[in-house]
Amino acid sequence: MLALLKLLQDGQFHSGTELGEALGISRSAVWKRLQMLEEDLALSVHKVRGRGYRLASPISLLEVERLRLACKELGWQICCFARIDSTNAEAMRRISSDPLPCLVLADEQSAGRGRRGRSWVSPFAENLYCSLALRLDGGARQLEGLSLVVGLAVLQALRDVGVAGAGLKWPNDVLVGGRKIAGILLEISGDPADVCHVVIGIGINANMLTSEQEIGQPWTSVRLESGELCDRTVLTLCLIRRLHEYLGTHSMQGFAAHREEWEANHLWQNERVVLTFGAQQVEGIVLGVDHQGGLRLQTGAGEQCYSGGELSLRLSNDS
Repeated sequence: MLALLKLLQDGQFHSGTELGEALGISRSAVWKRLQMLEEDLALSVHKVRGRGYRLASPISLLEVERLRLACKELGWQICCFARIDSTNAEAMRRISSDPLPCLVLADEQSAGRGRRGRSWVSPFAENLYCSLALRLDGGARQLEGLSLVVGLAVLQALRDVGVAGAGLKWPNDVLVGGRKIAGILLEISGDPADVCHVVIGIGINANMLTSEQEIGQPWTSVRLESGELCDRTVLTLCLIRRLHEYLGTHSMQGFAAHREEWEANHLWQNERVVLTFGAQQVEGIVLGVDHQGGLRLQTGAGEQCYSGGELSLRLSNDS
């Protein structure tokens, strides 16, 4: 089906004869594969007598060989899947067997996850779903501010493909116009005080225009922002290079090297916010982040610092 998808991804009409000749199969076999596309991948195929077949909307398939070459230059392993449960789960499974760093990519996730146990909507070939497995030596210092540094890499990759209005929301969301365009999920295994492994999961809304699944917050995509189909291979290449750049600096210099840049791109800097943790809430003004990436708030009790994976931040005037 991948070969058929490559022919149809431009969103233009292709006759059954043309498709059959290109694939070396009969027209009836083409018809059966088109039905499989609709059933297995939830892709809508338009059929018009005399013109042929086309996808309801063009898609951008990943060019695996280009990505493989780019990763080879950086000394990374890469694994690409058409469909998988979760790139984070697969990256975690590979930690004990594969050379690291190892990048896992998928065209579709059946059980994609975001922070705080939320699902991440992952339709086929519409967005970017990837995870990078790393070995970290040197203990907890290598984890300080890591998710924030990854956020900067994602932000710059989005700017590289023309999303100029993107900014950061603590701790690891990227927004455009108050709408989420990307999210980050870090999972750690091993001993944080010594040698540990971390899986960096990144989801970027690339070409999603609508969603049949409910999404619990306002969202946007590269395509919605630019008005054009996003080349997912180009976006992935930009992300790989930015991750290599930012993670390299973080490894050598720690979060301190990026703290000022992160605060300059934080959309809620100096804003009044409400921070929720468990059943508790605290209101304050965002002062910035500390050297470990914790959120600094000016509260009624003075300056306080907060960090952790179960925190939720919103503007205080949000409904």
